[in-house]
Amino acid sequence: MLAIINCSIGNVSSVANAFKKLGEETIISNDEKVLLEADYVVFPGVGSFKCMQNIRDNNLDKVIKKIVDKGTPFLGICLGFQVLFDESHEFGLSEGLGILSGSVLPFQEKLKDCAEHLKIPQIGWNSIKIQKESKLFKDIPDESYFYFVHSYYVEPQNPAIILSKTDYGFEYCSAVEVENVVAVQFHPEKSQKIGLQFLKNFLTK
Repeated sequence: MLAIINCSIGNVSSVANAFKKLGEETIISNDEKVLLEADYVVFPGVGSFKCMQNIRDNNLDKVIKKIVDKGTPFLGICLGFQVLFDESHEFGLSEGLGILSGSVLPFQEKLKDCAEHLKIPQIGWNSIKIQKESKLFKDIPDESYFYFVHSYYVEPQNPAIILSKTDYGFEYCSAVEVENVVAVQFHPEKSQKIGLQFLKNFLTK
């Protein structure tokens, strides 16, 4: 069974529908017992880093750390990717879950002198550059396009965990993998066939 963490930060149903297309039984829950018993756990999200307050209010910070420590395959998507890191510079400096070391930084600072005048947030299709071999990219060619919606990017402390990078005026980290934890800035559930292939690959982890 695959559990999707319900933290009221959007796109939960679209993620569930994507896994259902793959024939995977899913349950949407924020119940600790359900989440800890799941074979796979996904934490999707859209919105702002202010969601950390909601995560703490629902005791999900502790639950997520238990899931990761248990070794359950865990996938963070978009905001669910960013909150795994130490801190975010959105709305000042905010503390994240600290499961992965690094910071969430604004596109604005990087793009203010960019000759391309790229819009913030980045919304739409962009390609990924695979940085190392992983079964998560099985049958997914390098430079494949995924769907993105975000104004902030992650800068991991350890570049060795970076699974893919994406170019938006500069190259930033768009996916990481550390043992049982996979996290992506793009939305595989909105990325059509290539996104479904990524989710299918996650289910073999």
